[in-house]
Amino acid sequence: MVEDGTIVTKQRFPSPHPNIRLFIVTYLSQGLRVKGLLAEPDDDQIYDGFLYLRGGIKNVGKVRPSRIVQFAAEGFIVFAPYYRGNQGGEGDEDFGGEDRADGIAGFTLLEQHQRVNPDNIHIFGFSRGGIMALWTAIHCKSAASVVTWGGVSDMFLTYMERVDLRRMMKRVIGGTPQKVPNEYKYRTPLFAVDELEAPVLIIHGEKDNNVSIEHAYKLEKILKEKDKPVWSWYFDEFSHYFPPNVNRKVVCDLTQWMKNQTRKQWAKT
Repeated sequence: MVEDGTIVTKQRFPSPHPNIRLFIVTYLSQGLRVKGLLAEPDDDQIYDGFLYLRGGIKNVGKVRPSRIVQFAAEGFIVFAPYYRGNQGGEGDEDFGGEDRADGIAGFTLLEQHQRVNPDNIHIFGFSRGGIMALWTAIHCKSAASVVTWGGVSDMFLTYMERVDLRRMMKRVIGGTPQKVPNEYKYRTPLFAVDELEAPVLIIHGEKDNNVSIEHAYKLEKILKEKDKPVWSWYFDEFSHYFPPNVNRKVVCDLTQWMKNQTRKQWAKT
């Protein structure tokens, strides 16, 4: 039986950065052949791993090579799953349900990468990727840190706030929160943060209309109540998308924060 996280195919992809190599990867997740984008600095050095979990669904919020390269250039080997059912991958995307296995298998892929330090693999989630990042960290106890940027933490709240997404959510999840509450609870990591061990950094714009700041506040509150290590960077002037110059600065700052969160510093003895 071939294990989840095993790379089946790896093909070069044009890179916008001269010192970062990009590859389209097919890897296994629950037996499905799922696609993703892998970025490696063009040398033979060992790096921290960086699991990038995208937002959106289907063609909304697709993985952008320039974004993946931006993180790799900060000194990481980056893997970004497309999630099942996307860009030629098998299966059907499940909006934080069964497809969370694609993030977990992506973490395993990085653990098995010859040039990744397995003790320092970090998880990053943007928007819908916030719940994917939290669930991956809950499952992968060796994660060194988690960053959620503009991240969803509560699927009940998403249904309430995003009227434009309700039709999709009812179709994918199987109904409304009133009709299938357990399906929404299953997708909401707030109910399982007891099992989260890695330090968490929350980044959020207070004017975010895609994912309200309430998602960040609720996550921070419950993590503090559970005595979990948590940092929060809130930006009162920004929405879901930060201006390019601020974005670059935050990327630099968050990757430096990650590198300071080695497992040796916080792991329980």
